[in-house]
Amino acid sequence: MRLRLPAERPTEPPTGYKIAHPVLSQDGTRAGFTGVSLGGALPYGVLDDASCVYGRRHRPPARLCDCGFHCVHDRRAAEDLRCTAEHRSAVLLEVRVLGAYIRFERGFRYARQRVRTMTAGPCACGAAAAALADAGWGRSGWRALAPACAGCVGARTSVSLAGFARLAGEGLRVVGTGGAVPAPHGDLTPGGEAGVPELVAEAALLQARLDWFQTQLARLGERGAGGAGQG
Repeated sequence: MRLRLPAERPTEPPTGYKIAHPVLSQDGTRAGFTGVSLGGALPYGVLDDASCVYGRRHRPPARLCDCGFHCVHDRRAAEDLRCTAEHRSAVLLEVRVLGAYIRFERGFRYARQRVRTMTAGPCACGAAAAALADAGWGRSGWRALAPACAGCVGARTSVSLAGFARLAGEGLRVVGTGGAVPAPHGDLTPGGEAGVPELVAEAALLQARLDWFQTQLARLGERGAGGAGQG
């Protein structure tokens, strides 16, 4: 006799919360996420289907496997996960649970999801994040990103919060600590017009890079002058 789980037929997709690391493709044209546990090796998009991390041919979420997307019911429970050292640079995702799912006491394991909102925490220095910058690690073809303020971006590969939302597409909304950065409604075509908040974020990021380069040039100039005097 096989145990049959109770079937649910919700009027709208359930909402859940999870943490993940934002990622940027090597060519800088796509953005997505990578998980912090079993599925960390498989980056996914804003709207995506789950795959079995063990390479089995069944459809996630299989009852006798751990495959599928995972999320928790409570936002605070997901935020608490970011207190650990290894997850400090992770972002918080609000997701819609789509397709087949298995309900647990604390959350869901499910087949398909849409990421609705991404919340980026502060920069490592404690200031509000203005961009997502190269975190120094990644997956094959993908750079992991971490929240960074305008002053800490430097020359690292980076993308503004609004820019990440555009690259991720599917109407993703990005929120930074200290305020929201609204994403475009739907996909933004290359010829589309950016809003004022997006332009402000982009300008702040460009100014931070310019300041960093000017500082480096000044240091090189001081070293050159010192070397000439010693000769």
